[in-house]
Amino acid sequence: MLSPVVTLSIFQKQPDPKVFSAGQVIFEEGQPDDEIYGILEGEVDILVNGKIVETIETGEVFGVGVLVGVKNRTYTAIAKVDTKLVFLDEQRFLFAVQETPMFALEVMKSYSERLSRLQHLL
Repeated sequence: MLSPVVTLSIFQKQPDPKVFSAGQVIFEEGQPDDEIYGILEGEVDILVNGKIVETIETGEVFGVGVLVGVKNRTYTAIAKVDTKLVFLDEQRFLFAVQETPMFALEVMKSYSERLSRLQHLL
């Protein structure tokens, strides 16, 4: 398993991080998107049907369903505090995986665990 330090080093190599203010919507349930997100700094609330189901923190990835064919977002993501994010499209993700193959397993593990938690809540 990757340590948060390794994951953060992958995120830090990505260009053009974007800052979201506390309370700002990152994406909404149902929106199309083709990028995954990595948290460089901060916290993000994950909401389903308007209810917070999880809060994720620095070093975590989210929005990875696009890598397995999910076309529209299945939840809403809102910055809980001022948060700095990086975006990885498929090309950037594949490059990160070439540099650090274990990153792909970490991302898939994160996706699988989040999906399992969300299914239990619904």
